[in-house]
Amino acid sequence: MTDLMTRPQHDDYVTPPPPLGPPFVPTPPPEDRRWPRRLAGGAAVLALIGAGGTAGGVAAERYLIDHPTTAATASTAATSATVTEGDDLAAVVKQVQPSVVTVLVDGNRSSSLGSGVVISSDGLVLTNNHVIESDGTVSVRLSTGQTVPARVVATDTTHDLALVQATGLSGLTPVTFGTDDSVAVGDTVLAFGAPLGLENTVTSGIVSALDRSISTATESATGSGSEKLTGLLQTDAAINQGNSGGALVDLSGHVVGINVAIATASDSSTGSIGVGFAIPADTVTAAVKQMRSQIN
Repeated sequence: MTDLMTRPQHDDYVTPPPPLGPPFVPTPPPEDRRWPRRLAGGAAVLALIGAGGTAGGVAAERYLIDHPTTAATASTAATSATVTEGDDLAAVVKQVQPSVVTVLVDGNRSSSLGSGVVISSDGLVLTNNHVIESDGTVSVRLSTGQTVPARVVATDTTHDLALVQATGLSGLTPVTFGTDDSVAVGDTVLAFGAPLGLENTVTSGIVSALDRSISTATESATGSGSEKLTGLLQTDAAINQGNSGGALVDLSGHVVGINVAIATASDSSTGSIGVGFAIPADTVTAAVKQMRSQIN
């Protein structure tokens, strides 16, 4: 039986109390003071549908970064540590990091932030649709810190993916996608992105499960809706607010998934508990091919 746990509106969210002792509060770059918030558009439910009849009991949530509201707690920030596990992982990070970007949307009422990956040398970027679905001016920040204007050129709401074209760029290094049959439970993976606005962050873990499904239900001022994402990779690599649209990468440096959701123990918790989800590579590459055909 699936247990759907509704999360409150952003205005009703209360930050969990910090642990004993002085908390570590990450400070974003001076030019980017965005802090955690939940997905725009009203209360949303994302719940595990356990394969083989496994009971659900956690609420999965997609995340963005917004204007400052509250400081991040130590329990959330602690999951954003950069990988330092050895030369093998460091080599993968060096290979992939230049191809991971931060996607920013600045609107009249709010600003949001997510991650993305470069898929062409002239600045075509893949991200999640929920990162760019709010109205606003889009820009892309490279791993070097350079920020350039961008525009949304194609979307795939079914798979929660979108293409963004950054302007005035050339000579970028596109990511290389793996294939679904190259992924096995227990494989080491790295998650790239900008959790809590901390750009150029990498976390490590394993592939925890294959072919997971999550259902979503949304309520907003414009009405209700629902969607379902299927065939997802599950990972225990720490994925947090701002990782949406970033890369899940194997030890060959190939993108095996695009980070899209995490599970939380309750509707009052926002940090990673080691249950994250990514859209698998075969689904992504097929969607990218279709979206590219939409570009004029």
